[in-house]
Order: sequence, then C-alpha cells, then structure tokens
Amino acid sequence: MRPVIAAFLLLLLAGCATTQPPAPRPPPPDPRTLMSALEQRIAILIADQRSRIDPEAKPLMIDPELVDIARQRSSDMATKHYFAHAAPNGDTSASILMAEDTRFQGLLGENIAAQHYRAELGIDVDQFARSFVDIWLKSPKHKENLAYAEYNRTGIGAAVDGDTVYVTQLFATDLGLGPHLDAPADPVTPIRDNHAIVPKPKPEPGLRGPR
Repeated sequence: MRPVIAAFLLLLLAGCATTQPPAPRPPPPDPRTLMSALEQRIAILIADQRSRIDPEAKPLMIDPELVDIARQRSSDMATKHYFAHAAPNGDTSASILMAEDTRFQGLLGENIAAQHYRAELGIDVDQFARSFVDIWLKSPKHKENLAYAEYNRTGIGAAVDGDTVYVTQLFATDLGLGPHLDAPADPVTPIRDNHAIVPKPKPEPGLRGPR
C-alpha cells in the first residue's frame, strides 16, 4: 500500500502546481536620453542620401555652432508646442546665428520635422531616424534643400515633449567667400566624427529651404 499512497500524494501535488506569470517587460528608456543618438543617426543617413542623389555633393561636416542652434530651435518647439521656422517671439535659426556669431557669412538652410510616438512603446532610434529622413525625401523642396551640393557643414538638434519628437537640421556654406582672416585654422573632419570642428566662415546669412 505504501507505494500506491506515495504515488497518489505525488499526483495530488502535481495537480496543485501553478505556473508563474511572465516577468513584466521593463519600461522603455526615457526618450530624452536618446536624442543625441537620434541626431547622430540622422546625420549618417543624410550624408548617405546626399552622396546617392549627387555624388559630386560636398561632404557635410559637423559644426558645433550649428548643432547648438539646431538644438535650441527643436527644444523651443518642444517646450512651446509649435511647429514653424519662426518661434512665437520671431526668433529664427538665422537670427540666433547672427546674434551668437556676428562674423558669419554665407548661406544657411533649414529642414524641420516632427513625429509622434507612444510612451509605452518608446523610441527606436534607427526607425525614427529613417522616418524623419523619409519625410524630407518625399517632399521635393526638403529633398532639394538637403541635397544642395554646395552645403559643406551641418548641425542637427532633436528634442522631445510629451508625445512628439522635433528635429531641426541646419546646413551652411560660405559660397566660396572663405573664412575670416582672424578665424582659427581648425582641422576639418568628415561627418562620421561627431566631434568635428570646422572653420566657421562668417556677416549675413541667407536662409533657404522649407520646413
């Protein structure tokens, strides 16, 4: 009888066994921590598209001054919840650039875009970067702006509010005017080096390009 009773007890215990629920998925990263990576990915994708559209287009160099202004513009849109080339107070990338660098001279271009996201899903950096670039490529004016062969410097800024990511990309060229005589002869590094510093030709930018 003992083996039979032991087997019966084992069956009872097996019948009471329960499965553990799956562990909850960790929350997605705070989108604000991904903005720098998003900027870098967009820069790489834009550089690739420029070379595909026009193999003779000048390579884009990361200009820290343009990066700073692009970030200011995207952050302002995210904070004040608007989407336009001009802020509610009238500030534009060109006016900010001239206020911060009165020696700038040449042509300044700007593309902006905004994209919603769901907080529970978070942001996939590569997917969002490709989506932003696709938005611009599908617009003839934006595509013309990003592919303009004479641009040789760029800066990208991304910012996020509750459910929207804003991106600003600035482009610049000195149109052959050359740097000021007192400008430092900094080395030029391709866009793949995200810490590149380029010579900044400098006095009155023209502003071209759509949103």
